[in-house]
Amino acid sequence: MLLLLDTHVWIWSAQGDAGRIGRLTRRLLTKAEPEEAIAVSAISLFELTALHTLGRIRLTRRPEQWIRDSLDLSGLRVFDIAPAAAIDAGGISRTALADPIDRLLVASARHRGATLVTADERVLAYAQSAGDVRVQDARR
Repeated sequence: MLLLLDTHVWIWSAQGDAGRIGRLTRRLLTKAEPEEAIAVSAISLFELTALHTLGRIRLTRRPEQWIRDSLDLSGLRVFDIAPAAAIDAGGISRTALADPIDRLLVASARHRGATLVTADERVLAYAQSAGDVRVQDARR
């Protein structure tokens, strides 16, 4: 199973905040081979850097160094945003998912055939109603 980590799950995982990640999700992450089965989206690199710049998250190093260290240590792959996923994301209604980053992550997971690992209630609700994107509630 290919897992695509939502930005917050990537941060929690990289910072060792296992208390926020549920037992089932920890097992899925542990069983998966990172270089083959766990990824983050390039949009998450943007989001992490933007959140740091806005002061909404604090990183122990400059964002580019934090990202490089996190990817090197974990072996996570970084997915580019495929044109088809970008078009799909643009077609997701703002009333369904207001955050364009969430729309890009959902569309990327859908187009890659990946399971999006997230604790975002809006994304989880959208996935349930849409029925065409797999999600794993990171809190479980």
